[in-house]
Amino acid sequence: MAARMRPRTLDEVIGQEKALLSGSPLQILAKAESANSSHTSILIWGPPGTGKTSIAKAVATSSGRRFVELSAVSTGVKELREVIEKARLDQETYGVTTIVFLDEIHRFSKAQQDALLPSVESGGILLIAATTENPSFAVIAPLLSRSLLVRLEPLSRDAISDLIRKAIVEPRGLGSKVEIDDAALNRIVEVSGGDARRALTVLEAAASRVLELSTSSPAVIGLEDVGASLESALVRYDRDGDQHYDTISAFIKSVRGSDADAAIHYLARMLEGGEDPRFIARRLILLAAEDIGLADPTALSIAVAAHESVALIGMPEGRIPLAEATVYLALAPKSNSAYLAINQAIADVKNGFAPTIPASLRSNYLSKGGTEQAYRYPHDDPNSVVSQVYVEGVPEYFTPKSSGFEKGLVDRWPALKRIIRGNGA
Repeated sequence: MAARMRPRTLDEVIGQEKALLSGSPLQILAKAESANSSHTSILIWGPPGTGKTSIAKAVATSSGRRFVELSAVSTGVKELREVIEKARLDQETYGVTTIVFLDEIHRFSKAQQDALLPSVESGGILLIAATTENPSFAVIAPLLSRSLLVRLEPLSRDAISDLIRKAIVEPRGLGSKVEIDDAALNRIVEVSGGDARRALTVLEAAASRVLELSTSSPAVIGLEDVGASLESALVRYDRDGDQHYDTISAFIKSVRGSDADAAIHYLARMLEGGEDPRFIARRLILLAAEDIGLADPTALSIAVAAHESVALIGMPEGRIPLAEATVYLALAPKSNSAYLAINQAIADVKNGFAPTIPASLRSNYLSKGGTEQAYRYPHDDPNSVVSQVYVEGVPEYFTPKSSGFEKGLVDRWPALKRIIRGNGA
């Protein structure tokens, strides 16, 4: 049904109003071909099921151009060159431009992408390439510079809902053979994740079930029918693509922002999507040191323990220590003072700040019989802190925050500095 319901014109495309505004590159490209027509190639970047292929076909249909669809998964350089040569002959013989729609261009090697350049630059073909990956990393720079980038977003809940209702009544869809109750509709919208193809696939499966089992007319799709049609949670997650980076980013930012519920949600999405739990645990270790730090020194130990636990017990039980660490770190007080301190110190060292190490601190001071001020052993002092130069002219790197355990350092650190620097009590 997803194929049958594919939009035939740009006006039928749902949920991509921003990319299809009047005067946009796609709208201009969709106008009937003439001497003044645009021959600029387009890169369409967006998640699965957001209309990349549909838009490309609609542009070709509306403009009257020849349309050739290729997949980077199955197309080699030889086949690509044959398509390009046929496009050249058609243009010279009939004056017809060929739109070559290349799906999943990110799967093309650099050599394969290089093969497209001459024809794209000369206008021998009009390339519309689709990718679910960030083109900045997935497409070679020369091809990027010769193309316009159009970004598609996941479809909104309202857009998916409208699409489902349209599919139920349209002859191309279910032709009003079924109806759907609100709970079932909302469930399909929820599991679709903004993917139109997924929503229509679930709808079709639920409709087939209810048409087979129901005796009423029209049959009504209920929540139970949708649930029975789902073989899994339908989690969209690409371990090597944008979903990998976007989801771990949202996870870390949720923990940093102290939202335990959101953090657990993203943890579940990663685990259900097949993410390596050790990768998640490593990121929690980094977060504990960077974002919690001295506000709760225990956080780092808990994160390390979670990593070791996952390595020892594996999955699916490893989800439990990961969840425990996630919640603990989300609710822990936050401070990045140590993180800021080391970053500033490294920046100063790179900029040349490296004063001579005081003689009394050097490893061979005693063996050389130094005559300068002797090293003062802090433990000889009742308070275990003495006036002593450790770095000449050292900046103030560490500024404690009033969070958790670190709150106790707000007064302690300045008092220690006054003694160490020898500038008063």
